[in-house]
Amino acid sequence: MHQSQSSLKQESMNEDIIETGYIPRDPQKEIHKAVKENRWTVAVAHRRMGKTVAAINQLIHSSLQCEKKSPQFAYISPTYGQAKRIAWQYLVDYTRPLGGSANVSELRVDFMGRRISLYGADNPDALRGIYLDGVVVDEYGDVNPQLFTEVLRPALSDRLGWALFIGTPKGNNHFQTLRDFANDDANEGWALREFKASETGLIAQAELDDAKKAMGDNKYEQEFEVSFDSPIIGSYYGEIIKDLSAKNHIRDIESEAATAKWTAWDLGMSDSTSIWVCETIGGEIRVMDYYENNGQSLDHYISWLDEKKYRDYIHILPHDVMVRELGTGKSRHELLTDAGLNIEVARKMPVDDGIQLVRARLPNTWFKNISTVNKGLDCLRNYRRVYNEKLSVYQERPLHDWSSHAADAFRYLMIGLDTQVNTRTDWNKPIDSAYKQQYL
Repeated sequence: MHQSQSSLKQESMNEDIIETGYIPRDPQKEIHKAVKENRWTVAVAHRRMGKTVAAINQLIHSSLQCEKKSPQFAYISPTYGQAKRIAWQYLVDYTRPLGGSANVSELRVDFMGRRISLYGADNPDALRGIYLDGVVVDEYGDVNPQLFTEVLRPALSDRLGWALFIGTPKGNNHFQTLRDFANDDANEGWALREFKASETGLIAQAELDDAKKAMGDNKYEQEFEVSFDSPIIGSYYGEIIKDLSAKNHIRDIESEAATAKWTAWDLGMSDSTSIWVCETIGGEIRVMDYYENNGQSLDHYISWLDEKKYRDYIHILPHDVMVRELGTGKSRHELLTDAGLNIEVARKMPVDDGIQLVRARLPNTWFKNISTVNKGLDCLRNYRRVYNEKLSVYQERPLHDWSSHAADAFRYLMIGLDTQVNTRTDWNKPIDSAYKQQYL
């Protein structure tokens, strides 16, 4: 990948040299070298480093070097719209010298018997069933981590394809987990490359100083110094969860016979269903488990309850569980009650009020330090307001993405538990004034 010519030149299978016009910067060269030497690469890059340009050219180069039949590669953004807006023109421009044939409606380019396609992580079904020789996942912190484990990893298996994960930090989430995994020498085949603006020299120091003044320390450290310590900008719960971690609220917890035991559900139809499991005692909320799946019937979740011995818990469901389905003529409340579950319906509450209730009760919540709960915590950290790119402001409504189902189920949990104040006086404890001042 590191030719000495003044521009990067892609070599086809017959050793012809074709110039695409790509001139890689030094950090981009480091990414290309890492992908060449490792099957799995994580690149944490500051803004304006050129990671998307590097990613598209890596896909082009790898496709030309691939000797398998009908090579197929993919670039994935958090949404289909982002893929089109951010990467499409680069793909068209850099494949034009290769005789690329662009299909705008399907966001793919075919050239020399090869194919590169753009996808959005918001439509994982578009990726199911295909094979891949290589894939780039851009802004991995905004992508559901299940996309790789459940969809992309199988697509890469039979062709022994590679993956490049790129992005800028957005708080302590699954991107940091992946970064730490790649940085562990014990994980063979993985490589980590990190690029801070203070070290790459790509942005003038005067510009960085001015950006820091305008953005503030936390935002600047995240965007330009690739720090994972700052909460996700616009996150409803990120700052509080960071506090909980510092106060050892995420730790080993044993189930106790004396506790009240609950689950809370967000019921999806065509998308995900999420279930939180918790125990309460003396005003404490102890989150013990989390489960999420999609495309499954109610019987699947009932079987999961039986397997985990949660059937006899009190199950909090959203108010729309009472709606009758056209196919059966029964509501899901009736179906679950007929299955023997003890159902409580969370009272209807505006989303904003529910979010404030969660923020009020989170400081008195503990989370069991297990993989399932940590996955749910990732969702809560990522649950954030919609960002209006045109106005550069956050709107007062939540973004609906992969983290929403877990956040909705958690909101129903708190609403359901809050309903118990009339019969369980230990719940009616005052909210800590310091937390009220800081978060509410």
